[in-house]
Amino acid sequence: MAFAAHAGTVDVLVTDAAGKPLAGAAVFLESKEARAASKPGPAVEVVQVSRQFQPLVTVVPVGTAVSFPNRDTVRHHVYSFSPIKKFEIKLYVGTPAAPVVFDSPGIAVLGCNIHDTMAAWMVVVETPHHGLTAATGRITLPDVPAGAYRLRAWHPGLPPGAPALDQPLQVAASGSQAATVKLAGAAP
Repeated sequence: MAFAAHAGTVDVLVTDAAGKPLAGAAVFLESKEARAASKPGPAVEVVQVSRQFQPLVTVVPVGTAVSFPNRDTVRHHVYSFSPIKKFEIKLYVGTPAAPVVFDSPGIAVLGCNIHDTMAAWMVVVETPHHGLTAATGRITLPDVPAGAYRLRAWHPGLPPGAPALDQPLQVAASGSQAATVKLAGAAP
């Protein structure tokens, strides 16, 4: 495949100010070309169980439909008042009939109107090159076309309302490239 010959792998390590790895950080590569290649992803679930959202952070491309199944023993009232997507699913059990489509880029905070300690985040991106860091603070983004990108990283341990960190990244036509992102304000 000719496309693969002009693509590389990007290995990213995300750390806090002390250099400790940050698990669950959203990492994504932005460019005009990445925006043009971005398509809605397959349907995603953010489940409520044990009075928590699982997963805590979800990264999806713009236009992706997200379901919020309640697999808990109590009813929940899921909502977001975030500017990128405002919605409310009033008290329910089971799975609501209609998923929520996240149609604008940015970060949406999710909550439960009944259980104030429940919180989760949707990171909505305009790129096919995205994911979450593992427990090691690392993520590998495969098949990234050569070019200039903005490497962005965000973690829920950042202060409320903090934007994703942004730094330039040049991706080579082949091989592997490493990058490190230090999120100085993030608490693990």
